[in-house]
Amino acid sequence: MRKRIIMIHGWGGTAGGDWLPWVKDKLKKKGFDVVVPEMPNTEEPKIEEWVNFLVELIGNVDENTFLIGHSIGCQAIMRYLEKIYPQKFGKIIFVAPWFNLNNLEDAESEEIAKPWIEVPIDLGKVKNSCDDINVLLSDNDLYVPLSDGEIFKEKLNANIIILKNKGHFTGDDDVLEFPEILDLLI
Repeated sequence: MRKRIIMIHGWGGTAGGDWLPWVKDKLKKKGFDVVVPEMPNTEEPKIEEWVNFLVELIGNVDENTFLIGHSIGCQAIMRYLEKIYPQKFGKIIFVAPWFNLNNLEDAESEEIAKPWIEVPIDLGKVKNSCDDINVLLSDNDLYVPLSDGEIFKEKLNANIIILKNKGHFTGDDDVLEFPEILDLLI
């Protein structure tokens, strides 16, 4: 059975932005089915809207279903996993995931981020949804404190990988290719 990969972009992102097209292309060439949706209302993401979108998009899951998220896309995935528990996934990769955020630009950004930061997630359900959770962090991410990696390790038993000088893993940080993701999948 072919492995199905769903990649979820971050806040303000697009399916064709940052490293997503490069990873999608490489994985398709290796025989994976890859879906990279345009998430709704990306400039003002809302928990319920994103989670319900994922429920509709992903449908039935099994050990051949893999999830990759970037930034708030990781938050959306965790909240989706909590909602559809006890479904089991083959692998999850979180890129620049967070529980806390630094350096939000303005009051509007803080207001958008507030529910994502404050509404609790049942991390036990998230942990039990997959035995292979990987977290990729950068040592110079302006938004994600490196200390959040410890939360992912402790609460989700995640494998933590810290990369050098990748910022928030966006095109603005010159991250347009992402071989480390391929290494985790192939």
